[in-house]
Parts: sequence; structure tokens; C-alpha cells
Amino acid sequence: MGKLLEVKNLKKYYPVPAGLFHAVDNISFSIDEGKTLGVVGESGCGKSTVGKTLLHLTGATSGQIIFDGKEITHANKRQLLDLRKEMQMIFQDPFSSLNPRMCVMDAIAEPFKTLKLVNSKEEIKRRVDELMDTVGIASRFARSYPHELDGGRRQRIGIARALAVNPKFIVCDEPVSALDVSIQAQVLNLLMDLQAQKKLTYMFITHDLSVVKHISDHICVMYLGQIVEMCEAKELFENTVHPYTTALLSAIPEPNYHHREKIILKGEISSPLNPKPQCRFANRCEFAQEACFCEVPELKEILPGHQVACHFAKDFVKK
Repeated sequence: MGKLLEVKNLKKYYPVPAGLFHAVDNISFSIDEGKTLGVVGESGCGKSTVGKTLLHLTGATSGQIIFDGKEITHANKRQLLDLRKEMQMIFQDPFSSLNPRMCVMDAIAEPFKTLKLVNSKEEIKRRVDELMDTVGIASRFARSYPHELDGGRRQRIGIARALAVNPKFIVCDEPVSALDVSIQAQVLNLLMDLQAQKKLTYMFITHDLSVVKHISDHICVMYLGQIVEMCEAKELFENTVHPYTTALLSAIPEPNYHHREKIILKGEISSPLNPKPQCRFANRCEFAQEACFCEVPELKEILPGHQVACHFAKDFVKK
């Protein structure tokens, strides 16, 4: 399978009175058709901004976004209308992403009407019934409103809305973080089943490494707007290289937690506002040296398919 999405040197800066806030700073990656790229990192690292920029919910400052072989970075309104049929998003909070005045049937039918995909009411109802069945919402809830449903069913509505236009690519922006653990597993399994059935391509954004391990083919780790490590999911957990990724993995709760040494990060977090030309993680890294405070490390391949942005990455590779 070829690349469905390719991102080159993407930047998203927000002008503020004190200067420029570097939300996303010069990142590059690609996603193969039918695969899942997991994007992880702590709150504020820019992962959600990446997803919104790809879907043009916010404009890119610079860089390139290539979707299905076409340059879409500066798409006009007409092109965006076509892109909405190819690229969709599942939001983090299923309650705030739904119109409280719309019942389940109307909420799922909205994409058909907005994009004028179906004309007859009978066909719309048939398609809505199919989508409800696909995502596991019982027909008795068709006239229910969001406040009458639990979080899991609300998120299933969000998934159904995204599927309504038969997209190729879906950005899943922490779609299970607001759900109970038991419901998280159900929604994750639903997303994976839908991917297999419809050959969907996902960008799965989360701060939970145990979740991203379950669903992703490749994982990229972000820190303060930059990618610090990127490789296959299995490789990341077996051969962690970047000190920040190592710290993240140490925080995963496990039954044998007594045997794992947890890494407590210390030091002041660098500011993404007019950042200095240095490693963003240097202030919190116990291995930081002089070079880390003088130059921004490039994202380089240190092992086959394994990229790391660290001046001393080779020192952390497991022998």
C-alpha cells in the first residue's frame, strides 16, 4: 500500500502579544493507506493541533500537506468541500461535539444533508439505520437526545457521523479518553473492526501509551510541538531510545509495577513561546550536555525505520 497522507515540515504558529507561540514546529511524517499512526505526548504538546491542521480546521503557517497524491495545504473552499468527504474527525468530548437539539437520527443524517450526498428522506433514513447498526446503536435510541445517552453511545454517534461520508482518512482525537475503561475497550475494538472492513486510515491521537500500543501500526512521540521519536509500535516498546519516551513508558501502570523504576522528570518545562534554538527537552533531561542547549536536534534514522531527535541517540540504543 502507498502513502495516503504525507506531511512535510509542517508548522503552526499563533501570534500573541509576546511573540509567536510554536504549537507545531517543523514536523514531517507519512501514513500508509489502511494503517494507523498513533500520536502521543503530554497535554499541550501540539498533537491535537496537528490533527486540526491536517483537516483545515485551522490553517497551517507553513509546510506541505499531501493527501492521496494531491497538495492540499492551501485548499480553497470548493476543494475543502470535496476534502470533507475524504477526511473526517472524531472528537475527544462526544457531548460537546454533538448538537444538544438534535436527536440521534438527525445528528447522523446531518452530513448527508450538508454535503448533499442523499436527496430522498427514505434513502437518508435507510443510510442512518445502517450506520446505527454498524456502530452498535440500538434503533430504540433513534429519537433520543445526547443528554439522554451515556458517553459510549454519544461517541458512537460521533463515529457514525464520521463514517457517513465514506471517508478514507479519520483523525481520532483522543476518542476514548473521556470514557470509562470498559467502554474504552469496546470503542477501540469498534474502530479497529471498522478499519478492517472499510480499509480506513487513522491518525490516533492520545496521551495513553497503553491505548496507542493496542491500535497503532506506527507511533510518533511529540514534545512541545516537535516529534522526538517515531517508529513501528512494537519497536517503540522493545527498543525505546529518546529519554522522554523512556519516561513516558515508565509511567504506564502494570501489575508488576514494583519491578519497574518510574522516572520522575524534573526541571522547568521549556516555553513554546519564542523558543530558544536548543533541544526542547534539555531542561528536563538528566543526560543533557552542552550541545543540547546550543542546537535543535534533527529527527534522524538511527535504526531501520526508527527515527529519533536527540544529539546522543546512539548512546541510548540497546546493544
